[in-house]
Amino acid sequence: MFFHPMDFLILIAFGLSLWAQFRVKGTFSRFSDVAASSGMTGAEAARRMLDANGLTHIPVEHIPGTLTDHYDPISRTVRLSDPVYFGNSISALSVACHEVGHAVQHKVSYPMLVARHRIFPVVNLASGVAPLLLLAGFFFHAANLLLLGIIFFSAAVAFQLITLPVEFNASSRAKTMMLKMGFIRNNEEGAVSKVLGAAALTYVAAALISVLELVKYVMIFRASEED
Repeated sequence: MFFHPMDFLILIAFGLSLWAQFRVKGTFSRFSDVAASSGMTGAEAARRMLDANGLTHIPVEHIPGTLTDHYDPISRTVRLSDPVYFGNSISALSVACHEVGHAVQHKVSYPMLVARHRIFPVVNLASGVAPLLLLAGFFFHAANLLLLGIIFFSAAVAFQLITLPVEFNASSRAKTMMLKMGFIRNNEEGAVSKVLGAAALTYVAAALISVLELVKYVMIFRASEED
């Protein structure tokens, strides 16, 4: 039997995830219409923030799309989407500086980012193997396969949880540097917090879903052991 009472909580968390995605898009769109007092574009802000942190070797590249912004730790490149790279809004500067925050984390070997990088190969493998093991455990009523699937799935959950402090720390670094370097004024800090806070909600929701799914599988495993 695949249905479990925990499914109700997972559905609620999934609803939270959808709401978070709508909120981040809505908040980004709202403050995309609010120009930053400095008049800088996201690309200019990212370049200046990188240079100020001794990261002159890291390029800032344009990438098509919207909200496709990211820092690539392999090529050590900050990639910014259309409205962020070319825009001079509160949203553009907030997102650009957040991605630079990840580059700064990489430079100073921020512990949680280091941990995330180290477990990524394991998570990449686990994400593909865990569903197969869990399905086989359910289908064949094999507790050993179910337990193995739970162990692999736990690695994916750990990755989601580690991501939370990484994202919050990058946002904190971004806001501090934006004020310090004059990208925004004090009265614009609240708007920046709203943009970055909305984005953080998507990671919180994803982590919550993963944790609840893990709890569900553990509960099913314990029930199978008692049968």
